[in-house]
Formats: sequence, structure tokens, C-alpha cells
Amino acid sequence: MSEEIVSELMSDHGYSLPSSGQRDDGRSLDQPRPVKVDRSFVKTAEGSARVKLGDTDVLIGIKMTVGEPYPDTPNTGVLSTSVELIPMASPTFEAGPPRPDAIELARVVDRGIRESKMVNMEKLCITPKEKVWILFIDIHVLDFDGNLSTRAPTARSRPCPRRSLRRRPKASATTSRSRSSTGPSA
Repeated sequence: MSEEIVSELMSDHGYSLPSSGQRDDGRSLDQPRPVKVDRSFVKTAEGSARVKLGDTDVLIGIKMTVGEPYPDTPNTGVLSTSVELIPMASPTFEAGPPRPDAIELARVVDRGIRESKMVNMEKLCITPKEKVWILFIDIHVLDFDGNLSTRAPTARSRPCPRRSLRRRPKASATTSRSRSSTGPSA
């Protein structure tokens, strides 16, 4: 019962804010949240960034490995995007398999990268039909304080390993698990 009262009070407060011209964190209605980006946050990743938008804190990491292309796209690399909504980020997040909203957010980020041509997937091909770069993009929500659909797309471009993707690496012909800190041009 007390949850219903608190929920009703919070709801009433939330509805009254627009008429006052401000948000619950004190910003005006047209004022964006402050953005802070720390690049190369994870030293063992090919690219990474920690992005803070207001009180929402997201860590993005990019790892690359060599593997086989999909049969229907033998001349392009592979992109794999995942989102982790860890319990310490919000009381509404639970441990266990990915939530539907985490899966959908990963799809939105993946689709955004592909459709924007942010990464030239054909340049991730090493040997057509045999060997390509697999690009793993891992998004970890460390502290949740708002709409992730506007934060992950902002964050996704920050860790791009542009500096390390200028030269095509020498990929091992014998292993599909080798990693390099350099990769093909993006």
C-alpha cells in the first residue's frame, strides 16, 4: 500500500514539472543533460569509452577477432552487439538472461552502425569466403538514470578504434581466435 502512495506522489510530482518549466533534476525542459566522454577507458580493448550523460553512465568496449564470414555475406566482416543491464545500475534490472529491452537496444545500436555506414563492413574482409574480422561491441550500463535509447547511440561512436584501424593487420592464417590491436580502415 505504501508503494502505491509513493508511486502516486511521484506520478503527481512528475506531471507537475512541465507546467513549472523544469525537469526533476532542475534542468529546463529544453536543456540537454551534460555529456562527458572518456576514450580509451579499457586498455585491453581495441576501442572503448565511458560515456556519462547526466547521471547515466555507460561503458562501451570493442574487441576484434578473426573468424569466418556468414555464408550469405562472404565478403563482409561480422558485427556482434550486446547490451548488459546489470543489477547495480538500477533496482529495476535483474541478474539473468538478457532482458527484452537489452536485446532491443543492442539491435538498435547494431542497425544504427550498419545503416549509417559508420563501419565499412567490406573492409573487415581479410580473405573472401574464408576469413574476416569479427567486431564485438559490448555495452555495459553502469548507472541508469534515463532513456538508454538516446545514450547508447551517442556512446557507440566514441570508442571507435579509428587510430588502430588505419592499417590492415596481418591476420594469422591458422587461427580464428587471434587478436590484433590494429585492424582494417573503418
